Amino acid sequence: MKALIAMSGGVDSSVAAKLIREKGFECVGCTMKLFESAAAGNAEDARSVTERLGMPFYLLDLQEEFRSCVIDKFIDSYSRGVTPNPCIDCNKNLKFGKLLQKANELGCDYIATGHYARIERDPATGKYLLRKALDTSKDQSYVLYNLTQELLARVLLPLGDLTKQQVRELAEADRFVNANKPESQDICFVPDGDYASVIKAYSGREFPAGEYVDLDGNVIGTHRGIIHYTIGQHKGLGQAFGEKRYVCRIDAEKNQIVLGSNEDVFSPNAKATGVNWISGEVPAGEIRCRVRLRYKQKEQWATVRPSGEDAVEIIFDEPQRAITPGQAAVFYDEDIVLGGGTLI
Repeated sequence: MKALIAMSGGVDSSVAAKLIREKGFECVGCTMKLFESAAAGNAEDARSVTERLGMPFYLLDLQEEFRSCVIDKFIDSYSRGVTPNPCIDCNKNLKFGKLLQKANELGCDYIATGHYARIERDPATGKYLLRKALDTSKDQSYVLYNLTQELLARVLLPLGDLTKQQVRELAEADRFVNANKPESQDICFVPDGDYASVIKAYSGREFPAGEYVDLDGNVIGTHRGIIHYTIGQHKGLGQAFGEKRYVCRIDAEKNQIVLGSNEDVFSPNAKATGVNWISGEVPAGEIRCRVRLRYKQKEQWATVRPSGEDAVEIIFDEPQRAITPGQAAVFYDEDIVLGGGTLI
């Protein structure tokens, strides 16, 4: 059996390659070149590991696709007052899209990544299950909710049973050049966390100042451009209002930021579209499950009501803070990912 290993240049994907090779697979390493500033160093680290493991290595230039599928969508979302999750778009379109195409070209049966999650087959139904990693502090199942049955049948996630410390120890044992490489904490094309500057630089646009308004529509101040704000934000509003104010809504058409109290940021329900059900089947009726609204958030009990093929309404047992359009709502049955979609 032959596997194409997605290698970012980090320790996780490097150990994933080592483990898949040790299982007897014929392995090929592949680094996706997504944008120029970070490509060279990451590719060299990945190449070093593949040479150590005796694997062929490919550099796949996906800069144009990354720009159109991820960066352009990121810019468009912020310009509409929406807060996107570009890692989910990258996983869907590139890591489990373009990479699978490359695997097919090379005659690979599987693709493998360094994500912390697990894939198992349900003996009762024969269908594939996506589960959380055993190390819940590293679990990345949230960003994998777009995987389908067809993809799950061809994806290997060898780190799902390991802790980060165990992964580093395995890398050190084989003297990988990246064994102690720091983890990336930011969006890869926004390394300093300054989203607004990146949006302006890539788009060539300026986003004008506009009005802060209260929930009744009264003008109470001036904001510095909608791309600087997200739902629930309190810091960085740029002026004092006499009381704590939080971003409740972003009205891109009117170029207004609606402010209210912290209590005003809570909502008992939400809607999501673009929903993918891991099983490949839309539930026949409403389901009880836990829902995660952010990558590191604890799941919350809710009733999820499908409305059509790819949309749901979510009714939470307890109101949730800062439900943010553009982020993902992911549904869990204990540690099993049922599916997920994009909040609207």
